[in-house]
Parts: sequence; C-alpha cells; structure tokens
Amino acid sequence: MTLSDAVGLTDTQERRIVRGLQLALVALLGYGAVTIQFAITGTAGLALGITLLPAWLRREYGYSMDAGLVLWITAAVILHTIGSLWLYETYQWYDEIAHTVSASVIAGLGYAAFRAFELHSDEMNVPSTFRSVFIVVFVLAIGVIWEVLEFALGGTVVTVFGIDDIVTDFVFNAVGAMIVAVWGTDYVDELVGFFRQRLRSKSEN
Repeated sequence: MTLSDAVGLTDTQERRIVRGLQLALVALLGYGAVTIQFAITGTAGLALGITLLPAWLRREYGYSMDAGLVLWITAAVILHTIGSLWLYETYQWYDEIAHTVSASVIAGLGYAAFRAFELHSDEMNVPSTFRSVFIVVFVLAIGVIWEVLEFALGGTVVTVFGIDDIVTDFVFNAVGAMIVAVWGTDYVDELVGFFRQRLRSKSEN
C-alpha cells in the first residue's frame, strides 16, 4: 500500500495541494524579503527547495515519487515555516506537532536508505527489531545536528528558544520516529526500491 492509498486522495488532488503549499512558501519567501526578516526568508527558501527535490529526482533519474510521500514532505516543511512566523512562540502544541511530523519524514527517509543498503548487501541481514531501533536513533542523531545548527546560526535563520524547548523537541522527534517504526515503514517501500536501484547502478559502474 502506498501513502496515497492510505490518505484517500487521488494523485491529481495531492499534487494540487502540494502546488498550493509551494505557492504559500513563495509568498512567505517574498514577505520575508520585503520586510527584511531573514529568518523567514531563510526558512521559507530552504523549505521550498526541499519541496522541489521530488521534481529533481524525476528529471535526473526518472523516478516519480508517490504523490502521498511528496505531500507528506511538503506538509512537514510548511508546518515548520509557518511556525517560524509566530506560532512556535505562542502555542507549545504547534511546535510539538511540527516536530512530530518532520521527524516522521526524516525517519521514513532514513529507514528507506538503510533498508535499501541492507537489501543491496549480501552480508547484511538485520532483524526487524533493530531496524526500529535504528529509525529512532537516526532521527535523534539528526535532531542533535539540527539543534547544534540552530545555536551556531544564532537565530539569524532559525529561532532558538532555550534548553526546555530542546528537550521537548527531542521527545516529539522520538514520537515521530516511533510512529514510522511501528506503522509507517510499508509506505516507503517504493522509495526503498529507488535507493536500491541507485546502489545497484553505482556498483555496476
């Protein structure tokens, strides 16, 4: 089952939603530039770039990502971008939702890459329990890198809220990772196949 099947929307409907969200990111990018708010501009620009990756994969490698996965990724980045305006500071629950969703995306991508490498290698046979552990550890490791970048940037592109916020972020990063570990791995099987194909192509060259 693909994520599109689970969502219950057609590919056309999902792609229209994605286009609408991308236009919203363009509007936020323009707003940040006009009002000279570099945190908004940087966040919106990065988010927009991420949403364009599926189109780049299709152009460069002929891989058409499931529309549900594209929507999942786009929803995650726009939640974060909108939150950077004022919602993070006003509503704690919004920060928790945004981190859970974004962590689930990272978990899905990390699992797909790991599973593809496992299937590609004749020497690897990883128990499913370890795969679940890997997903959580991988997401937490990415979370550490992100928090370090936040402090390094000093609030110029992303806003730093303090130690309590970091702890909360890690908790909900773990929640997002566990959701994927328990229920979400089947939805990235198509992505696993693409990564495995790329590994095979590299080994043959």
